[in-house]
Amino acid sequence: MIQNCIIQNKHEKEELLKEPFVYREKLKHALAEMEHSQIKIILGPRRSGKSVFCFLLLKKKPFAYVNFDDENLLKVKNYDRILESIFEVYGSVEYLFFDEIQNLDQWELFVNRLKRRKYKMVLTGSNANLLSQELASALTGRYLSFEIFPFSLKEFLNSSNEAISSEDIAIPEKKGLLLKKAAQYLITGGYPEIVVDGLNPKTYLGTLFDAILFKDIVMRYQVRHPHMLNELAQWFITNFTSEYTYSRLRKQLNFSSVLTVEKYVGYLENAYLFFSLRKFSVKLTEQVKSPRKIYLIDNGFIYARAFQLSKNYGRLLENCVLLELLRRGHCLNTHLFYYKTTNNKEIDFVIKTSDGVQVLYQVSYLISDDQTKERETRALIGASKELHCSRLCIITWDTEEQIMHNNQCIRVFPFWKWALNLVSEYD
Repeated sequence: MIQNCIIQNKHEKEELLKEPFVYREKLKHALAEMEHSQIKIILGPRRSGKSVFCFLLLKKKPFAYVNFDDENLLKVKNYDRILESIFEVYGSVEYLFFDEIQNLDQWELFVNRLKRRKYKMVLTGSNANLLSQELASALTGRYLSFEIFPFSLKEFLNSSNEAISSEDIAIPEKKGLLLKKAAQYLITGGYPEIVVDGLNPKTYLGTLFDAILFKDIVMRYQVRHPHMLNELAQWFITNFTSEYTYSRLRKQLNFSSVLTVEKYVGYLENAYLFFSLRKFSVKLTEQVKSPRKIYLIDNGFIYARAFQLSKNYGRLLENCVLLELLRRGHCLNTHLFYYKTTNNKEIDFVIKTSDGVQVLYQVSYLISDDQTKERETRALIGASKELHCSRLCIITWDTEEQIMHNNQCIRVFPFWKWALNLVSEYD
Protein backbone atom coordinates (compact mmCIF):
# COMPACT_ATOMS: atom_id res chain seq x y z
CA MET A 1 0.00 0.00 0.00
CA ILE A 2 2.73 2.51 0.98
CA GLN A 3 4.74 1.78 -2.12
CA ASN A 4 1.71 2.31 -4.35
CA CYS A 5 1.11 5.71 -2.73
CA ILE A 6 4.73 6.74 -3.33
CA ILE A 7 4.53 5.54 -6.95
CA GLN A 8 1.40 7.65 -7.49
CA ASN A 9 3.12 10.67 -5.92
CA LYS A 10 6.13 10.14 -8.19
CA HIS A 11 3.83 10.14 -11.22
CA GLU A 12 2.19 13.38 -10.00
CA LYS A 13 5.62 14.92 -9.58
CA GLU A 14 6.72 13.97 -13.09
CA GLU A 15 3.51 15.33 -14.63
CA LEU A 16 3.67 18.59 -12.69
CA LEU A 17 7.29 19.19 -13.65
CA LYS A 18 6.24 19.14 -17.32
CA GLU A 19 3.83 22.04 -16.85
CA PRO A 20 4.73 25.74 -17.18
CA PHE A 21 5.01 27.57 -13.87
CA VAL A 22 4.24 31.14 -12.82
CA TYR A 23 7.33 32.68 -11.23
CA ARG A 24 6.64 33.57 -7.58
CA GLU A 25 8.11 36.70 -6.06
CA LYS A 26 9.60 34.90 -3.04
CA LEU A 27 11.33 32.28 -5.15
CA LYS A 28 14.65 34.11 -5.57
CA HIS A 29 15.12 34.48 -1.82
CA ALA A 30 14.14 30.86 -1.15
CA LEU A 31 16.49 29.55 -3.87
CA ALA A 32 19.38 31.40 -2.27
CA GLU A 33 18.78 29.41 0.93
CA MET A 34 18.55 25.98 -0.66
CA GLU A 35 22.19 24.99 -0.12
CA HIS A 36 21.95 25.62 3.62
CA SER A 37 21.18 22.66 5.85
CA GLN A 38 18.04 24.03 7.54
CA ILE A 39 14.69 22.44 6.80
CA LYS A 40 12.65 24.65 4.44
CA ILE A 41 9.02 25.13 5.54
CA ILE A 42 6.55 26.58 3.03
CA LEU A 43 3.39 27.77 4.78
CA GLY A 44 0.13 29.13 3.42
CA PRO A 45 -3.51 28.34 2.67
CA ARG A 46 -4.57 25.31 0.65
CA ARG A 47 -4.35 25.67 -3.13
CA SER A 48 -2.27 28.86 -2.92
CA GLY A 49 0.62 27.34 -4.88
CA LYS A 50 2.85 25.96 -2.11
CA SER A 51 3.50 22.65 -3.88
CA VAL A 52 4.33 24.35 -7.19
CA PHE A 53 6.63 26.74 -5.32
CA CYS A 54 8.49 23.72 -3.91
CA PHE A 55 8.74 22.10 -7.33
CA LEU A 56 10.33 25.32 -8.59
CA LEU A 57 12.79 25.16 -5.68
CA LEU A 58 13.68 21.53 -6.31
CA LYS A 59 13.30 20.96 -10.05
CA LYS A 60 17.07 21.00 -10.67
CA LYS A 61 17.77 18.68 -7.72
CA PRO A 62 17.15 14.96 -7.17
CA PHE A 63 14.15 14.79 -4.83
CA ALA A 64 11.37 12.49 -3.68
CA TYR A 65 7.81 13.78 -3.34
CA VAL A 66 5.35 12.48 -0.73
CA ASN A 67 1.89 14.01 -0.35
CA PHE A 68 0.35 13.47 3.09
CA ASP A 69 -3.08 14.44 1.86
CA ASP A 70 -3.29 10.74 1.01
CA GLU A 71 -5.35 9.06 3.74
CA ASN A 72 -3.59 5.74 3.13
CA LEU A 73 -0.26 7.18 4.26
CA LEU A 74 -1.86 8.54 7.41
CA LYS A 75 -2.74 5.01 8.51
CA VAL A 76 0.94 4.06 8.73
CA LYS A 77 2.25 3.76 12.29
CA ASN A 78 5.87 2.86 11.57
CA TYR A 79 7.23 5.84 9.66
CA ASP A 80 10.42 3.99 8.75
CA ARG A 81 8.25 2.07 6.27
CA ILE A 82 7.52 5.36 4.48
CA LEU A 83 11.23 6.10 4.22
CA GLU A 84 11.92 2.57 3.05
CA SER A 85 9.30 2.87 0.29
CA ILE A 86 10.69 6.24 -0.82
CA PHE A 87 14.10 4.72 -1.50
CA GLU A 88 12.55 1.63 -3.04
CA VAL A 89 10.67 3.78 -5.57
CA TYR A 90 13.15 6.62 -6.14
CA GLY A 91 16.51 5.14 -5.32
CA SER A 92 19.01 7.52 -3.74
CA VAL A 93 17.77 11.13 -3.53
CA GLU A 94 19.26 14.30 -2.09
CA TYR A 95 16.04 15.98 -0.93
CA LEU A 96 12.76 14.83 0.61
CA PHE A 97 9.68 16.94 -0.18
CA PHE A 98 6.80 16.27 2.22
CA ASP A 99 3.55 17.99 1.20
CA GLU A 100 0.87 18.94 3.81
CA ILE A 101 3.02 17.50 6.57
CA GLN A 102 0.67 18.65 9.35
CA ASN A 103 -1.69 15.79 8.45
CA LEU A 104 0.81 13.22 9.75
CA ASP A 105 0.42 12.43 13.43
CA GLN A 106 3.49 13.59 15.40
CA TRP A 107 5.13 14.63 12.16
CA GLU A 108 7.61 16.84 13.97
CA LEU A 109 9.23 13.85 15.68
CA PHE A 110 9.59 12.04 12.35
CA VAL A 111 11.08 15.12 10.66
CA ASN A 112 13.40 15.80 13.58
CA ARG A 113 14.71 12.23 13.38
CA LEU A 114 15.36 12.58 9.65
CA LYS A 115 17.11 15.88 10.27
CA ARG A 116 19.46 14.23 12.77
CA ARG A 117 20.24 11.68 10.06
CA LYS A 118 21.34 14.54 7.77
CA TYR A 119 18.45 14.43 5.28
CA LYS A 120 17.66 17.65 3.42
CA MET A 121 13.95 18.41 3.58
CA VAL A 122 11.34 20.74 2.16
CA LEU A 123 7.93 20.70 3.87
CA THR A 124 4.62 22.41 3.23
CA GLY A 125 1.80 23.03 5.67
CA SER A 126 -1.61 24.71 5.65
CA ASN A 127 -1.75 25.55 9.35
CA ALA A 128 -0.21 28.75 10.65
CA ASN A 129 0.09 29.03 14.44
CA LEU A 130 -0.15 25.39 15.44
CA LEU A 131 2.43 24.37 12.86
CA SER A 132 4.71 27.17 14.05
CA GLN A 133 4.36 26.00 17.64
CA GLU A 134 5.25 22.45 16.65
CA LEU A 135 8.22 23.75 14.68
CA ALA A 136 9.43 25.89 17.56
CA SER A 137 9.27 23.03 20.06
CA ALA A 138 10.80 20.28 17.92
CA LEU A 139 13.03 22.01 15.35
CA THR A 140 14.41 25.02 17.22
CA GLY A 141 16.90 26.91 15.06
CA ARG A 142 16.95 24.23 12.36
CA TYR A 143 14.42 25.54 9.85
CA LEU A 144 13.57 28.48 7.61
CA SER A 145 9.95 29.31 6.80
CA PHE A 146 8.34 31.11 3.86
CA GLU A 147 4.68 32.10 3.53
CA ILE A 148 3.00 31.69 0.14
CA PHE A 149 -0.32 33.44 -0.46
CA PRO A 150 -2.50 33.41 -3.60
CA PHE A 151 -1.05 35.48 -6.45
CA SER A 152 -0.16 39.10 -5.89
CA LEU A 153 -1.23 41.55 -8.60
CA LYS A 154 2.24 41.29 -10.12
CA GLU A 155 2.07 37.48 -10.20
CA PHE A 156 -1.50 37.68 -11.50
CA LEU A 157 -0.32 39.72 -14.50
CA ASN A 158 2.79 37.58 -15.00
CA SER A 159 0.58 34.49 -15.27
CA SER A 160 -0.72 35.80 -18.59
CA ASN A 161 2.59 37.36 -19.67
CA GLU A 162 1.30 40.87 -19.06
CA ALA A 163 4.21 42.35 -17.14
CA ILE A 164 3.91 46.16 -17.04
CA SER A 165 6.80 48.62 -17.15
CA SER A 166 6.77 52.30 -16.22
CA GLU A 167 6.93 53.10 -19.96
CA ASP A 168 3.81 51.01 -20.68
CA ILE A 169 1.55 53.04 -18.41
CA ALA A 170 2.15 56.13 -20.53
CA ILE A 171 0.33 54.35 -23.38
CA PRO A 172 -3.46 54.78 -22.90
CA GLU A 173 -4.37 51.42 -24.46
CA LYS A 174 -1.96 49.48 -22.25
CA LYS A 175 -2.97 51.33 -19.13
CA GLY A 176 -6.63 50.68 -19.90
CA LEU A 177 -5.99 46.94 -20.25
CA LEU A 178 -4.01 47.00 -17.00
CA LEU A 179 -6.87 48.66 -15.14
CA LYS A 180 -9.29 46.07 -16.53
CA LYS A 181 -7.07 43.24 -15.29
CA ALA A 182 -6.56 44.94 -11.93
CA ALA A 183 -10.33 45.31 -11.53
CA GLN A 184 -10.73 41.58 -12.20
CA TYR A 185 -8.07 40.85 -9.57
CA LEU A 186 -9.79 43.16 -7.07
CA ILE A 187 -13.02 41.16 -7.32
CA THR A 188 -12.08 37.53 -8.01
CA GLY A 189 -8.66 37.45 -6.34
CA GLY A 190 -5.50 35.54 -7.14
CA TYR A 191 -5.99 31.86 -6.46
CA PRO A 192 -3.68 30.18 -9.00
CA GLU A 193 -6.11 27.62 -10.46
CA ILE A 194 -8.65 30.35 -11.21
CA VAL A 195 -6.04 32.58 -12.81
CA VAL A 196 -4.10 29.93 -14.76
CA ASP A 197 -6.80 27.38 -15.59
CA GLY A 198 -9.73 29.77 -15.95
CA LEU A 199 -11.95 27.97 -13.44
CA ASN A 200 -15.25 29.55 -12.38
CA PRO A 201 -14.24 31.57 -9.28
CA LYS A 202 -17.61 31.42 -7.53
CA THR A 203 -17.90 27.64 -7.84
CA TYR A 204 -14.22 26.84 -7.22
CA LEU A 205 -13.75 29.16 -4.24
CA GLY A 206 -17.06 28.25 -2.64
CA THR A 207 -16.08 24.58 -2.73
CA LEU A 208 -12.52 25.33 -1.55
CA PHE A 209 -13.76 27.40 1.37
CA ASP A 210 -16.05 24.60 2.54
CA ALA A 211 -13.26 22.04 2.14
CA ILE A 212 -10.88 24.11 4.30
CA LEU A 213 -13.52 24.51 6.99
CA PHE A 214 -14.20 20.78 7.06
CA LYS A 215 -10.77 19.25 6.46
CA ASP A 216 -8.42 21.75 8.12
CA ILE A 217 -10.66 22.79 11.01
CA VAL A 218 -13.64 20.53 11.78
CA MET A 219 -11.71 17.28 11.30
CA ARG A 220 -8.38 18.46 12.71
CA TYR A 221 -9.83 20.00 15.87
CA GLN A 222 -12.88 17.74 16.20
CA VAL A 223 -15.17 20.79 16.26
CA ARG A 224 -18.41 19.91 18.05
CA HIS A 225 -20.58 22.61 16.45
CA PRO A 226 -19.50 22.98 12.80
CA HIS A 227 -22.62 24.99 11.94
CA MET A 228 -21.51 27.66 14.43
CA LEU A 229 -18.04 27.71 12.88
CA ASN A 230 -19.64 28.18 9.47
CA GLU A 231 -21.83 31.03 10.75
CA LEU A 232 -18.80 32.76 12.24
CA ALA A 233 -16.87 32.41 8.97
CA GLN A 234 -19.84 33.74 7.03
CA TRP A 235 -20.11 36.74 9.38
CA PHE A 236 -16.43 37.51 8.81
CA ILE A 237 -16.78 37.25 5.02
CA THR A 238 -19.79 39.56 5.00
CA ASN A 239 -18.20 42.05 7.39
CA PHE A 240 -14.60 41.96 6.16
CA THR A 241 -12.44 44.97 7.16
CA SER A 242 -14.88 45.65 10.04
CA GLU A 243 -14.14 45.72 13.76
CA TYR A 244 -15.17 42.88 16.02
CA THR A 245 -14.85 41.77 19.63
CA TYR A 246 -15.32 38.27 21.00
CA SER A 247 -18.11 39.39 23.31
CA ARG A 248 -19.99 41.13 20.49
CA LEU A 249 -19.72 38.06 18.30
CA ARG A 250 -20.97 35.86 21.13
CA LYS A 251 -24.15 37.92 21.41
CA GLN A 252 -24.74 38.36 17.66
CA LEU A 253 -24.20 34.70 16.76
CA ASN A 254 -25.59 33.15 19.97
CA PHE A 255 -22.41 31.35 21.00
CA SER A 256 -22.43 29.68 24.39
CA SER A 257 -19.31 31.50 25.62
CA VAL A 258 -16.68 34.07 24.68
CA LEU A 259 -14.05 31.34 25.07
CA THR A 260 -15.68 29.29 22.30
CA VAL A 261 -15.75 32.33 19.99
CA GLU A 262 -12.07 32.99 20.66
CA LYS A 263 -11.22 29.35 19.99
CA TYR A 264 -13.15 29.27 16.70
CA VAL A 265 -11.59 32.53 15.52
CA GLY A 266 -8.19 30.98 16.22
CA TYR A 267 -9.08 27.95 14.11
CA LEU A 268 -10.06 30.17 11.17
CA GLU A 269 -6.82 32.11 11.46
CA ASN A 270 -4.70 28.96 11.76
CA ALA A 271 -6.19 27.69 8.51
CA TYR A 272 -5.05 30.89 6.75
CA LEU A 273 -8.60 31.96 5.94
CA PHE A 274 -8.66 35.17 7.97
CA PHE A 275 -6.33 37.68 9.62
CA SER A 276 -7.19 39.71 12.72
CA LEU A 277 -5.50 43.10 12.87
CA ARG A 278 -4.95 44.75 16.25
CA LYS A 279 -5.16 48.42 17.09
CA PHE A 280 -1.76 50.02 17.66
CA SER A 281 -0.98 51.22 21.15
CA VAL A 282 2.21 51.52 23.17
CA LYS A 283 0.29 49.69 25.92
CA LEU A 284 0.05 45.96 25.23
CA THR A 285 -3.07 45.61 27.38
CA GLU A 286 -4.90 48.16 25.22
CA GLN A 287 -3.85 46.28 22.07
CA VAL A 288 -5.33 43.08 23.48
CA LYS A 289 -8.56 44.64 24.76
CA SER A 290 -9.35 46.88 21.78
CA PRO A 291 -11.59 45.68 18.91
CA ARG A 292 -9.80 43.93 16.07
CA LYS A 293 -10.39 44.21 12.33
CA ILE A 294 -10.95 41.14 10.17
CA TYR A 295 -9.44 40.50 6.72
CA LEU A 296 -9.52 37.58 4.27
CA ILE A 297 -6.71 35.68 2.57
CA ASP A 298 -8.16 36.46 -0.86
CA ASN A 299 -10.86 38.75 -2.27
CA GLY A 300 -12.24 35.87 -4.31
CA PHE A 301 -13.82 34.35 -1.19
CA ILE A 302 -15.82 37.55 -0.78
CA TYR A 303 -17.02 37.24 -4.38
CA ALA A 304 -17.92 33.60 -3.84
CA ARG A 305 -19.55 33.69 -0.41
CA ALA A 306 -20.47 37.19 0.83
CA PHE A 307 -24.12 38.19 1.26
CA GLN A 308 -24.06 41.62 -0.33
CA LEU A 309 -26.18 43.44 -2.88
CA SER A 310 -23.39 45.61 -4.25
CA LYS A 311 -19.60 45.49 -4.33
CA ASN A 312 -17.85 47.76 -1.83
CA TYR A 313 -14.76 48.63 -3.82
CA GLY A 314 -13.21 50.61 -0.96
CA ARG A 315 -13.28 47.61 1.38
CA LEU A 316 -12.07 45.26 -1.36
CA LEU A 317 -9.14 47.59 -1.99
CA GLU A 318 -8.36 47.76 1.73
CA ASN A 319 -8.25 43.96 1.92
CA CYS A 320 -5.85 43.88 -1.04
CA VAL A 321 -3.56 46.43 0.62
CA LEU A 322 -3.43 44.40 3.83
CA LEU A 323 -2.43 41.28 1.89
CA GLU A 324 0.25 43.16 -0.06
CA LEU A 325 1.73 44.53 3.17
CA LEU A 326 1.88 40.98 4.55
CA ARG A 327 3.56 39.74 1.36
CA ARG A 328 6.19 42.43 1.84
CA GLY A 329 7.14 40.95 5.19
CA HIS A 330 5.33 43.23 7.62
CA CYS A 331 4.48 40.95 10.53
CA LEU A 332 0.83 41.10 11.61
CA ASN A 333 0.35 42.72 15.04
CA THR A 334 4.10 43.08 15.49
CA HIS A 335 4.93 45.57 12.75
CA LEU A 336 1.50 46.04 11.19
CA PHE A 337 -1.55 47.53 12.96
CA TYR A 338 -4.49 49.87 12.52
CA TYR A 339 -4.87 53.00 14.66
CA LYS A 340 -7.43 55.41 16.05
CA THR A 341 -6.56 58.96 17.00
CA THR A 342 -7.66 60.58 20.23
CA ASN A 343 -10.64 62.07 18.40
CA ASN A 344 -11.53 58.61 16.97
CA LYS A 345 -10.26 59.08 13.41
CA GLU A 346 -9.19 55.74 11.97
CA ILE A 347 -5.92 55.05 10.19
CA ASP A 348 -6.18 51.89 8.12
CA PHE A 349 -2.60 50.69 8.49
CA VAL A 350 0.40 51.58 10.64
CA ILE A 351 3.90 50.22 10.05
CA LYS A 352 6.04 50.15 13.18
CA THR A 353 9.64 49.07 13.64
CA SER A 354 12.02 49.18 16.57
CA ASP A 355 12.79 52.78 15.53
CA GLY A 356 9.16 53.85 15.89
CA VAL A 357 6.22 54.31 13.52
CA GLN A 358 7.51 54.47 9.94
CA VAL A 359 4.47 54.82 7.66
CA LEU A 360 0.76 55.63 7.94
CA TYR A 361 -1.60 54.43 5.23
CA GLN A 362 -5.15 55.36 4.38
CA VAL A 363 -7.02 53.40 1.72
CA SER A 364 -9.68 55.17 -0.30
CA TYR A 365 -10.95 53.87 -3.62
CA LEU A 366 -11.79 57.40 -4.77
CA ILE A 367 -10.76 60.75 -3.32
CA SER A 368 -12.15 62.89 -6.10
CA ASP A 369 -14.62 64.72 -3.87
CA ASP A 370 -13.40 67.34 -1.41
CA GLN A 371 -15.18 65.79 1.55
CA THR A 372 -13.41 62.43 1.21
CA LYS A 373 -10.04 64.08 0.64
CA GLU A 374 -10.53 66.30 3.69
CA ARG A 375 -11.54 63.33 5.88
CA GLU A 376 -8.54 61.22 4.92
CA THR A 377 -6.13 64.14 5.18
CA ARG A 378 -7.30 65.20 8.64
CA ALA A 379 -7.03 61.64 9.95
CA LEU A 380 -3.45 61.31 8.67
CA ILE A 381 -2.35 64.69 9.98
CA GLY A 382 -3.83 63.96 13.42
CA ALA A 383 -2.19 60.53 13.60
CA SER A 384 1.09 61.98 12.34
CA LYS A 385 1.24 64.30 15.35
CA GLU A 386 0.31 61.61 17.86
CA LEU A 387 2.65 58.94 16.48
CA HIS A 388 5.49 61.24 15.36
CA CYS A 389 5.42 59.91 11.81
CA SER A 390 5.98 62.06 8.72
CA ARG A 391 5.60 59.43 5.98
CA LEU A 392 1.90 59.69 5.09
CA CYS A 393 0.21 57.87 2.21
CA ILE A 394 -3.23 57.45 0.68
CA ILE A 395 -3.64 54.41 -1.57
CA THR A 396 -6.39 54.86 -4.17
CA TRP A 397 -7.61 53.04 -7.26
CA ASP A 398 -6.18 55.37 -9.91
CA THR A 399 -5.33 58.78 -8.44
CA GLU A 400 -1.80 60.10 -8.07
CA GLU A 401 -0.92 63.45 -6.55
CA GLN A 402 0.67 65.15 -3.57
CA ILE A 403 -1.35 66.96 -0.92
CA MET A 404 0.45 69.64 1.07
CA HIS A 405 -0.90 70.48 4.52
CA ASN A 406 1.02 72.85 6.82
CA ASN A 407 4.35 71.87 5.25
CA GLN A 408 3.51 68.17 5.48
CA CYS A 409 3.33 66.12 2.31
CA ILE A 410 0.77 63.35 1.86
CA ARG A 411 1.55 61.07 -1.07
CA VAL A 412 -1.42 59.75 -3.02
CA PHE A 413 -0.83 56.88 -5.44
CA PRO A 414 -2.77 54.07 -7.15
CA PHE A 415 -2.84 50.59 -5.66
CA TRP A 416 -1.86 48.95 -8.94
CA LYS A 417 1.19 51.17 -9.33
CA TRP A 418 2.29 50.51 -5.74
CA ALA A 419 1.63 46.76 -6.01
CA LEU A 420 3.74 46.59 -9.18
CA ASN A 421 6.62 48.45 -7.46
CA LEU A 422 6.30 51.36 -9.88
CA VAL A 423 5.98 53.77 -6.97
CA SER A 424 7.12 53.55 -3.38
CA GLU A 425 6.13 55.18 -0.11
CA TYR A 426 9.84 55.36 0.69
CA ASP A 427 10.83 57.46 -2.36
